[in-house]
Amino acid sequence: MKEQIIHLLGRADYVPSHSHELLGLLRLPPNRLQVLQAILNQLEQAGEIARIKGGHYIIPREADLVPGRIRFNRAGKGFLQPDDPQVPEITIAESDSGTALHEDRVLVRRNPRRQFPRTGTGTPDTGVVIRILERQRSRMVGTLQRRRRYLFVQPDDPRIPHEILVPEPRDVGRAARIGDKVVVELLEWQDRHASPEGRVVEVLGSPDAEGVDMLSVIRQYDLTLHFPKAVLAEAEALGTIVNPVDLDGRVDCRNHLVVTIDPEDAKDFDDAICLERASSDLWRLRVHIADVSHYVKPGTALDTEAARRGNSTYLVDRVIPMLPEALSNELCSLKPKVDRLTKCVEFLITQDGRVTAAKFYPAIIHSRRRFAYPQVLALLQRPPEEDHPVEQMLHHAHALAQKIRRRRFAAGSLDLDFPELKIRIDDHGKIARIERIANDESHQLIEEFMLLANEAVAARLMELRVPSIYRIHEAPDPRRLAEYRQEVISHQVSCGNLNQAAEVQKLLVKLSTIPAGPALKIGFLKSLMRARYAVEPLGHYGLAKKKYTHFTSPIRRYADIVVHRALFESPPTSASSLKAVAEHISLTERNSADAERDSKDVKLFAFLQTQLETGELEQYAALVTDVRNFGFFVDVPGLGMSGLVPLSLLDDDFYVFDENRRNLIGRRTRKLIRLGDRVTVQAARVDKAKKQVDFCLAKKSKSGIKPAGHSLENRRAPVTWRGTESGSASGKLKFKTSIRPIGGARKGK
Repeated sequence: MKEQIIHLLGRADYVPSHSHELLGLLRLPPNRLQVLQAILNQLEQAGEIARIKGGHYIIPREADLVPGRIRFNRAGKGFLQPDDPQVPEITIAESDSGTALHEDRVLVRRNPRRQFPRTGTGTPDTGVVIRILERQRSRMVGTLQRRRRYLFVQPDDPRIPHEILVPEPRDVGRAARIGDKVVVELLEWQDRHASPEGRVVEVLGSPDAEGVDMLSVIRQYDLTLHFPKAVLAEAEALGTIVNPVDLDGRVDCRNHLVVTIDPEDAKDFDDAICLERASSDLWRLRVHIADVSHYVKPGTALDTEAARRGNSTYLVDRVIPMLPEALSNELCSLKPKVDRLTKCVEFLITQDGRVTAAKFYPAIIHSRRRFAYPQVLALLQRPPEEDHPVEQMLHHAHALAQKIRRRRFAAGSLDLDFPELKIRIDDHGKIARIERIANDESHQLIEEFMLLANEAVAARLMELRVPSIYRIHEAPDPRRLAEYRQEVISHQVSCGNLNQAAEVQKLLVKLSTIPAGPALKIGFLKSLMRARYAVEPLGHYGLAKKKYTHFTSPIRRYADIVVHRALFESPPTSASSLKAVAEHISLTERNSADAERDSKDVKLFAFLQTQLETGELEQYAALVTDVRNFGFFVDVPGLGMSGLVPLSLLDDDFYVFDENRRNLIGRRTRKLIRLGDRVTVQAARVDKAKKQVDFCLAKKSKSGIKPAGHSLENRRAPVTWRGTESGSASGKLKFKTSIRPIGGARKGK
């Protein structure tokens, strides 16, 4: 009946009708009215039809209505990602967002665009939220507060600026005290000008109590710590070893020099490599990926739970896996010295790094050794031992990977890497140290081979015309690129047409040679779209690949399991079903990325707050990334965060903002502060509620620094953890930009 309704509403002669009229138009008996109304509600919630004044139904585009998912930044501005990939992003002003919350599915009425005849361009697409189609989350975490006559919860998420009114908490397991972190369930909210109402459903405890900070993040992002009993039972029933019956139809690669290369603390090894000579001028590269889909079958409890989670989540102090440890760390993990099942992509590659052939097959391996990145880097920095074939293989693999890497950048791939920071936590949940992890040659060795596999699988799926899921990264909005280009030019940096990939590459190279370059590079990252999953193979802008998917990390990403099934096993799944899966796992990936960022933020806030309380203020090198009339923003690589240095904390002079040159100049000293300047800063104030940090310029003496009294009140300066998708496309690294994440969960592009 759904197809009949959509066909009817799409007819040229259709007149908007209500449910009773539609009953007659569809020639249905009166007793089918309730069924019809239920289907109309389903179609409306899915955004396929819209209900307008008088209860009449139409196709949304007929009234310039656009269904999609809305996302807010911390300044309150909303951005609608339309369901239709052909419709551009729509900007929603805070005043036009109604009662929509971050990641809700909404219906937006698009505003008419103004066209500028001289340039042929128009204003950005804007709109107004007219209906909430589906709440993404009804529960959220906040702090319980009291005013004279009522209780309320102040949400932790700064994207929710409204207090939630609550009655006295009852039957929640423990007594709630003012100032406690609590979980509140949203009950009623019809008017954005009135506070929403809710009820406390769980008391987490004092925010200073050990463990409450991470528990708050887990509850805020609705992450599930424990697996259902049925899921665990299925995982345990699979056993711990490969059964002989599983070898049928597999290529036996157990005698090959197969190795894994992963981070030092990794336990889930989902990829392995083997390189050997095929001839005097050809290499044979085998990329082995854990055969998770062999064990996780459609319709099982394992599959249902993995699909629901979408991906593993890597918080600062723990991993919340997509699969039970019996699979993720044992039976599916490509551990050394044991047999494991894989899906293999075998390449023939020329001496200069060009792929001449690829084939795909199920295999069985017996990994010779598990390497950590530092071990491989040390190995590559010295000659291989003559009687050590694995060392020789890794040296050859490194040389080949670098040739492939050069070809990739020559084809237009963008160098967007920033170093990643790893927070190490002590036994009490506090920061012990912060480590800088560079994308060195050991990472690049694996990265390039995983990129090849992802690209080859996408090409094969497109050749077979099998419905599947692709990893896409769309080109930036030309308007954003144009604005960014003007920003670059205003800093006396020449810049070509950034709609051409070659010009973007030239600019990125140029930025690596000038003082303001790193700050301007961050500005470029702000203009990029976020990578996501889709059934349409739209290509990957950052990697300059027309064919790309995720194949190499099935232990931690459900997308890869779907791709494995599409290529090797299952009968084709309908494109409409896969579209819903792609939307869901894009959502879970963003949710995990936000949770990972917040888990680091809460530890960093506590770390800096302790410095302020003890007076033992550490000093950090920082980069000026933006200059405003109220201060300047800095990026602090040593903390992996950004923040504001307010003018009120510059006590060496009175600074005046030059709007034309976008710099600050001291009236007495004539000292300049401008984009790209290197400064040394220390913490001045931490506002955990707003998730903001103020810095001040470092003092010669570390004592006597007073927190800023009001500098966080009247401006927006979100603290942002580094986390985007760069080398992560390989399935081995994270994209590491500091402002606008393009994608993913750990080790994924």
